[in-house]
Amino acid sequence: MKVLVKKLSYLFLFLLVSQFTSPGRSRHIEESKPCKHLVLYYHDKLFNGTDLSNATSAATANATRLGFNFGMLVVFDDPMTKDHHFLSPAVARAQGLYFYDMKTNYNAWFAYTLLFNSTKYKGTLNIMGADIMSAENRDFSVVGGTGDFFMTRGIVTIRTDTAQGDYYFRLQMDIKLYECYK
Repeated sequence: MKVLVKKLSYLFLFLLVSQFTSPGRSRHIEESKPCKHLVLYYHDKLFNGTDLSNATSAATANATRLGFNFGMLVVFDDPMTKDHHFLSPAVARAQGLYFYDMKTNYNAWFAYTLLFNSTKYKGTLNIMGADIMSAENRDFSVVGGTGDFFMTRGIVTIRTDTAQGDYYFRLQMDIKLYECYK
């Protein structure tokens, strides 16, 4: 029994040490420069019941009575531009959802795909994370992609660039990709 415990202890120690000394793992820890870097603006114009032609998102589940829009689910197809103008040419589309998930403050959780179909980039980036709206900067995770962004990973730092009531907001998205295969 003592021999088995000793062998298992060595095996556990070997596995633990190999996790922190593998070439792939240390490369990502030391690497500080992104392999791709984009700054884009996300424009969300929530359907307010009257402006159907300009709306880019709509609530598909209403908020509860618990406050701060808790429970409201919004599905969107929002333009992504290189500058802060809503009518600038879109370089990508953000398609996905967010929902308000806090009863005591405004907070949302996002899951969406950026769809690129321009001359510079083709493919998708899959992004998700918590939007703690009271924070100046928030980070979302890039969890994968296709095309020019095949299996990429990284961080999207967002900040609210402007908000006009409950029906329009613009986010500046600083996209830094750290694992690129193309």
